[in-house]
Amino acid sequence: MFKKVFGGNTEQRVLESIKKHMQILLSASECFKKALQVQAKDKMFCVPDLEREGDSVRREIIATIYEGAFLPFLRTSICRFVEIVDEAFDALEDAAYEFENLRPGWDDGIREDCLEIADINQKMCDMLIIAFETLIGKGDLREKALAIRIYEKRIDEIKLDLLEKLRTREIKDFWEGKTLSDFISYLTRISDVIEDASDYLNIINLSMR
Repeated sequence: MFKKVFGGNTEQRVLESIKKHMQILLSASECFKKALQVQAKDKMFCVPDLEREGDSVRREIIATIYEGAFLPFLRTSICRFVEIVDEAFDALEDAAYEFENLRPGWDDGIREDCLEIADINQKMCDMLIIAFETLIGKGDLREKALAIRIYEKRIDEIKLDLLEKLRTREIKDFWEGKTLSDFISYLTRISDVIEDASDYLNIINLSMR
């Protein structure tokens, strides 16, 4: 079954493109973290650039799948996995946009938490690639899926702490508060999306048994 599902030239080309799609997401998350570390808004411009590159790869993947790559019972799940990865791009780009609109002094007391979240998001992107390679290599996904869940749980814990800090924070006006709230919301959403993508890898894995 495995060879029949993934063994064709067209299928192999799509699998390489899916991996490339995730590697672009990893690059975007690395770029985001570096820009956040140095507090340089101009260095965030690479995020939308990489998002556009990733979107181009996504369209190519979907088109090739609907031209006949993979067995019919798997096409929907693989396409959905690719679309979920694309949602992570969207959340990262939204976080980068809100970062550009943050006012001076936004990071008082919360910068380290945001940096830790960005670092974990990057690690989750890397682990998702490893999980995908494990699936293609007929390996056991359980440890990779568990690692992603542990990372996501840690971000949930940090998010709760951040929300508590925001409740006691003095905000000058509505838009300052909304921008900061949206930035944190998008930043923490990335981990939820990556966990969803990991779950879909398990669905694909079960479909082939």
